[in-house]
Amino acid sequence: MHTTQRLTIPIDGLGCGGALRAEGVLSRLPGVIRAYVNPATEMGYVEYDPGQFDLSHLRSALARAGFEAGPPSIR
Repeated sequence: MHTTQRLTIPIDGLGCGGALRAEGVLSRLPGVIRAYVNPATEMGYVEYDPGQFDLSHLRSALARAGFEAGPPSIR
C-alpha cells in the first residue's frame, strides 16, 4: 500500500472560471486522489498516490488546457 503525498503548484492564467477547469484537469490525472485550485492565490493543491502518479505529466496537462504552471513543490 502506498501512502499519499501532497504537492502545491503555482498556476497562472486562471481568470474567471479557470480554477474549476484547472481542478478538473488535475483531478483526471492518473493517481490523483484530490485536487483543489485557489483562484485568489493562483495555487493548485494535489494529493496523490506516488505509485500511480507521474509528476512529469502535471505541467504538460495544465499547459494543454491553457494554463502556465510553475514548478511543483512536494510537501
